[in-house]
Amino acid sequence: MAIGGFVDAPAAAAGADYGGRVTSFVVLSCIVAGSGGILFGYDLGISGCVALRCYYRGVTSMESFLRKFFPDVYHQMKGDKDVSNYCRFDSELLTVFTSSLYVAGLVATLFASSVTRRFGRRTSILIGGTVFVLGSVFGGAAVNVYMLLLNRILLGIGLGFTNQSIPLYLSEMAPPQYRGAINNGFELCISIGILIANLINYGVEKIAGGWGWRLSLSLAAVPAAFLTVGAIFLPETPSFIIQRGGGGGDIDEARLLLQRLRGTTRVQKELDDLVSAASEASRTTATRRPFRNILRSKYRPQLVIALLVPFFNQVTGINVINFYAPVMFRTIGLKESASLMSAVVTRVCATAANVVAMVVVDRFGRRKLLLVGGVQMILSQVMVGAVLAAKFKDHGGMDKEYAYLVLVIMCVFVAGFAWSWGPLTYLVPTEICPLEIRSAGQSIVIAVIFFVTFLIGQTFLAMLCHLKFGTFFLFGGWVCVMTLFVYFFLPETKQLPMEQMEQVWRTHWFWKRIADADADAGEEEEQGQRRPRPRGEAAGTIALSAT
Repeated sequence: MAIGGFVDAPAAAAGADYGGRVTSFVVLSCIVAGSGGILFGYDLGISGCVALRCYYRGVTSMESFLRKFFPDVYHQMKGDKDVSNYCRFDSELLTVFTSSLYVAGLVATLFASSVTRRFGRRTSILIGGTVFVLGSVFGGAAVNVYMLLLNRILLGIGLGFTNQSIPLYLSEMAPPQYRGAINNGFELCISIGILIANLINYGVEKIAGGWGWRLSLSLAAVPAAFLTVGAIFLPETPSFIIQRGGGGGDIDEARLLLQRLRGTTRVQKELDDLVSAASEASRTTATRRPFRNILRSKYRPQLVIALLVPFFNQVTGINVINFYAPVMFRTIGLKESASLMSAVVTRVCATAANVVAMVVVDRFGRRKLLLVGGVQMILSQVMVGAVLAAKFKDHGGMDKEYAYLVLVIMCVFVAGFAWSWGPLTYLVPTEICPLEIRSAGQSIVIAVIFFVTFLIGQTFLAMLCHLKFGTFFLFGGWVCVMTLFVYFFLPETKQLPMEQMEQVWRTHWFWKRIADADADAGEEEEQGQRRPRPRGEAAGTIALSAT
């Protein structure tokens, strides 16, 4: 067996034993649910640009926004020629604006776990979409920084619910052999959302009158309204239908839904596995205390991956690109329109790479994409750092040829992320967690993403100011660590039904020690429960009770 613990071919093909195909019903359901990724992507694009690129038009449209909400940044950019190129956007208020969403999202996603587990995936999607619409209204109507921050907090609550529930929904609705492609649609929607935001930013920058930023913030309500209305008509997942009521859900309803999703009446094997998983979950206390029980040793592999995969996702440096790409390109010497268009170009590359990932993830597997993408990102970060170290100093500009070289390298980096760590961060943790801790596991994933994004949002501008080009070497070092983690500790899960995922731990060179120890402990506990107590012991117990 390979050291990384690949699943044997017969196990990997287990999902093929299920009958059915990808039907239009499952595609439409997943398109509506996956569109929630547009909310996250649009916010990444807007928050990374609207507060920062308002300088680009100088005394025209966006200047009013900058002077109103971020005057220190405005005066720093306009008046102080002695400020280092790496420090021009080092503003505490600016980082609070960008990062406040993620604090709200972190708290909301922990609450979303209970809602998703008790009331269903669709309920959480509805709540998230509704709150996001409300937040968009406050953003477009903002007249002071407090309304702007309220906008960010409401958007964070909405994203906390949608990002927690949508990947679960997609994984549970998809056929096992196509689960990777369907779940990766969430990341594709994130890329589309960022791309739309970049194009809107590029367009409203030219609006005279100083109100273009209101349009950018208000338009977030459009995808949120689509998700909210669409979620009303979404079916619940078969897993939740069976799980509700302590595993005694409506099996006939689940069977009919599976037949519609798979386009065949031959769904008994998949239904049996779902019922078995729900019954197993109902026999444990994990369904009632999922956050406490995910700390148990039997769930150690799932907990480690639920913590480290999203952490590694954020320390790739991808949000440096998402938040501040226009700023960096403006700083290194590109003109205002060119710097905005450069963000559009990098996002087009990411969207194309997302499509590639959807096509190949169920054929080549998760590990290969993560390893190839990791190497690609390491080389990109090192090259960007080297170019900036050689050609970009504290003061003055950069030759246009080198500025465009940085753009090309960033495109390579974004593409590497977009077909590896971007989509697979949402896929792998959802498919490895058993039903009883699945909702809690996904909440941990989103909470870690929001927390680390918050830290990066608070520290990156200051880090860039002090470390300068060394910032990119720092992120490159993290990508090396996470690539080694994938090689040694992440098993392959392609095409394996979620209800049969336990076998990947039993065949992995490292995790099998925990899986075997837990299996032995479970057998001893079961034998202890079956073993009758001696009559004398029972009598003594009764006597003590009477006393």
